[in-house]
Amino acid sequence: MTTPDAWDPDRYARFSAERRQPWEDLTALLSPLARPRVLDLGCGDGALTAELHARLAASQTVGIDSSAAMLERAAARAGDGLRFEAGDAGSWTGGPFDLVISNAALHWVPDHASLLPRLATLVAPGGQLAVQVPTNEHHPSHLEAAATAAEPPFAEALGGYRRVSPVLPPEWYAEALFRLGFAERRVRVEVYGHPLASRDEVVEWVRGTLLTDYQRRLPAPLWPAFLDRYRQRLAAALPDRRPFLYPYRRLLLWARRA
Repeated sequence: MTTPDAWDPDRYARFSAERRQPWEDLTALLSPLARPRVLDLGCGDGALTAELHARLAASQTVGIDSSAAMLERAAARAGDGLRFEAGDAGSWTGGPFDLVISNAALHWVPDHASLLPRLATLVAPGGQLAVQVPTNEHHPSHLEAAATAAEPPFAEALGGYRRVSPVLPPEWYAEALFRLGFAERRVRVEVYGHPLASRDEVVEWVRGTLLTDYQRRLPAPLWPAFLDRYRQRLAAALPDRRPFLYPYRRLLLWARRA
């Protein structure tokens, strides 16, 4: 199925400072690597990929993303062993790599029970896997998006579709990594508190991520109405505090092969 690219690099980057901390926490889990081969699944605009490539003095780094708009922005950062390719983070094949990393991307890939074993095949002996995924589905920012999608006329236009996160409980990942033969494993949940000017900024945050799924599925004339209705529902669900603290729950995992 061909769908329009709803990702907007500028809108996504609006909260780049807030989105950076989970990446820093994820990369802090890494063990030392010597001139590694790196694969970044869901590299976005490539900014963090390029930083990691330089920080690790990687021999090669491949950034994979499905968004043409993001890859267009990333292309300017390629060179010196760093390249970017169009691809699906859930089905990409190649390697093996000394580090397979994915930051805020694999929650878009279904069936994590099949995904994790596929990722494991990309990791070289002694290599590392590092993944961060949002798991904020119980916050009103996500609940109200699904509730809006269930209302007419959006439900009819979406064919009854409502986004359901494929992310599983943290205990599942700990067990799966063990069964897949990773010698060392760390799995943790972190709740990040993002101070925003007001609850209205939550809409802008979610427009850059979750709502892109609805935007690309809806007929273009219906998208502004969906966004307005979502804004109304979210305003009713969140307290009007200024500044507003947006709590965001994320799952971080790291593992190393023997």
